[in-house]
Amino acid sequence: MIRTLAMIGGLAGAVALSQFPEFTQQYMQRLSGARTELKVITTGFDLTAKAAGYSREEALDQMSGSDFQNDLRDQMQDNFDRYDRLDASYAALKGTEPLMRLTKLWHFRDVDLVERTWNEYRPAVPVTADGLLCAGIGYVGGWLIVSLLLGAFLRPFRRLA
Repeated sequence: MIRTLAMIGGLAGAVALSQFPEFTQQYMQRLSGARTELKVITTGFDLTAKAAGYSREEALDQMSGSDFQNDLRDQMQDNFDRYDRLDASYAALKGTEPLMRLTKLWHFRDVDLVERTWNEYRPAVPVTADGLLCAGIGYVGGWLIVSLLLGAFLRPFRRLA
């Protein structure tokens, strides 16, 4: 029974992880688009500030007084911070093969992008080498997890020989 459950766990891991390359490809496309959009906002703000004789920080300081100005300033600062995060993630992931992205999971941490990618994602049969390798890794991982959990859970119930 343990072997059957371990095989089911392995198959579940294979199916789940085989989708990783395509999911990350779609995430990368969204990441690139969001990064470009925020770059336009950031560059536009910096050029406007420079034309007025201010640095970014000085221009942000000038945006205070009313609730509207304070909210706009905070929103702009959030945009700058998010641009920096997305730009760093994009730089780390750009040109990385899908299988190597498994070693850089922390760069897939933008919750909004992950949610939007997941909402639009449709599973597909993995026919690329990366998809098949990820399926193999998922199978071994799922098999090991189920085997170890069941082995630990059933250990007290085994008869002593």
